[in-house]
Amino acid sequence: MVEKSSKGRKEEVVTREYTINLHKRLHGCTFKKMAPKAIKEIRKFAQKAMGTTDVRVDVKLNKQVWSRGIRGVPRRVRVRIARKRNDEEDAKEELYSLVTVAEVPPEGLKGLGTKVIEEAD
Repeated sequence: MVEKSSKGRKEEVVTREYTINLHKRLHGCTFKKMAPKAIKEIRKFAQKAMGTTDVRVDVKLNKQVWSRGIRGVPRRVRVRIARKRNDEEDAKEELYSLVTVAEVPPEGLKGLGTKVIEEAD
């Protein structure tokens, strides 16, 4: 048997861009709970996509979701999710996910799929 030296897929550090459809995730939600629920849904999406329970949402993303008030949440949001190594010594998990805002091209979100970002280390 040949042993594989590479780690599992969930173990590697990676960055991807996603378009999250908040409109379908918030359907039927009470107006005054829209923005807080949107942040929770973004967190849930990142957990599922990256396989980490520790998800950190960037301040700019939070501001973008809340920009039109508690009930005027954007229909779709383009995010960049980076799975990173946890350098803190008392951390429960070795990896965490950082969710930030990704720039949207001028032609809009139509046709944008998941994109893997290559990082030069």
